[in-house]
Amino acid sequence: MVWADEFNWSPVEKSAEYSVTGALLIDAATKLAGRPLTLQGTSDAGWIDRGVLKALRALAAADAVGVHVLTLADGRIFNVQFAPGEPIEATPLARPELPPDSYPYIATLRLIEV
Repeated sequence: MVWADEFNWSPVEKSAEYSVTGALLIDAATKLAGRPLTLQGTSDAGWIDRGVLKALRALAAADAVGVHVLTLADGRIFNVQFAPGEPIEATPLARPELPPDSYPYIATLRLIEV
């Protein structure tokens, strides 16, 4: 799976507004957490087994606010939670009637760094 939004986040939040005198007021702060980690598979790479998806869905349902350790293939380590909303989305690679737990799915996992 590929980290699809790795560079779509800024660690700095800024807002700008004008005062009643016309001066520009800029407020900036460093974000302490909340970086999205969206892991996506494609039709030709990054598949995930149905059994693993079932386990991830159970974990997301049972421990929605727990912190989990995510280790990427390049060795980087992050403390993450499942993102709000629908953190797991998946479709089977084909359309089997009764897929076994080893059947591959194309999935998107939405996490946030905490």
